[in-house]
Amino acid sequence: MFHDYEDGVECSGGEAQKIALARCYYAGTPIMIFDEPTAALDARTEMDVFENMRKISEDKTAVFVSHRLSACLFSTRIFVFQDGELIQEGTHEELVKADGSVYQELWNAQAQYYV
Repeated sequence: MFHDYEDGVECSGGEAQKIALARCYYAGTPIMIFDEPTAALDARTEMDVFENMRKISEDKTAVFVSHRLSACLFSTRIFVFQDGELIQEGTHEELVKADGSVYQELWNAQAQYYV
């Protein structure tokens, strides 16, 4: 939602995040880094962003930093850090099947609310 002011407009957090994503895409850089790129977006917009991310980042390197593991479904490679250390690496399919792993534990904790 936009807020009108006499000398301009202030965007909501979600609108500002959409603008930042568009600016990143149109900048044309070979590397894109996204830190919680959908944190301020509603669920429908978040899904749209993830579905289009592969097209947007085609022929580029895209790094996603996220605590929402749903973002990992669209990733080709996942790196799991704990206390600043890399503890796991792989695809979603590999990591979610790794019994007793941190990724599996986090995935199951988040997925329980979607089943």
